Amino acid sequence: MTDLSAAEAVPQGALARLMRRKLALLGLVIIVVVVAGAVLAPWIAPFDPNDQMFDGLTLEGAPMPPDGKFWMGTDLLGRDLFSRLLYGAQTSLVIGVVANGLALVIGTLVGITAGFFRGWIGGILMRFTDLMMAFPALLLAICLAAIFQPSLWIVAMVIALVNWVQTARVIYTETSSLATRDFIAAERTLGASTSRILFRHILPHLLPTIIVWGTLGISTTVLLEATLSFLGIGVQPPTPSWGNIIFENQTYFQTAPWLVFIPGAAIILLALAFNLVGDALRDVLDPTQRGRD
Repeated sequence: MTDLSAAEAVPQGALARLMRRKLALLGLVIIVVVVAGAVLAPWIAPFDPNDQMFDGLTLEGAPMPPDGKFWMGTDLLGRDLFSRLLYGAQTSLVIGVVANGLALVIGTLVGITAGFFRGWIGGILMRFTDLMMAFPALLLAICLAAIFQPSLWIVAMVIALVNWVQTARVIYTETSSLATRDFIAAERTLGASTSRILFRHILPHLLPTIIVWGTLGISTTVLLEATLSFLGIGVQPPTPSWGNIIFENQTYFQTAPWLVFIPGAAIILLALAFNLVGDALRDVLDPTQRGRD
């Protein structure tokens, strides 16, 4: 059996095949809209997200419902909900990308090291991974968030520290399989260095898996950040995030349901979008699926 080149590790025409999937396109559209809203928030948000406006509350002191001025209503402090959602998207995306990227790097390094070297090195790394997997991710994240002072970057670090284990396990399995292949044995016989084998032969074959897990992991990260913020141990006010918007306004669930439903729908839509794209990428980048679309 001959080795596949690095270019062939990712199926040819993967982008074209991805574009033919309607659900994946829907996910991409949602992601593009959210990213555009987050990036352009300083220019398209009608109000400062932290401005407490005198006309942002009713005469009874309750949040204003959606109208011509406040498109999505106001919150309990008279702040424009639409503006806070736009800036909250920045928080969710930054944490999603940073935390998931860090978790992906940690998981890949642990998995590829354990799978390639195996022996006592692989044993120690995988037993540590199993130990981390034994703890419920949310409970571990709550403990870590309680130890550190919550902030945007601390929350990203906490989420990364609990989310790398699944990636490590998957990468370990694939690396262990690749390390026993004939082309790797041939490279070793020819005197190739460890770094050459890892970066020229192992890593390129892992790229499809890394891309898929990186995409799917963002949805998990967004949901976990929203959960931590809802519990009050995530990103702290006045910095808006979709989770702490729900947390701050949960007492108005019955009288002003838009304060809960709108940010909740945003969280669900963004997580669903990344899942749709990730599932499509998993099928498109799977070599066994070539020619079946």
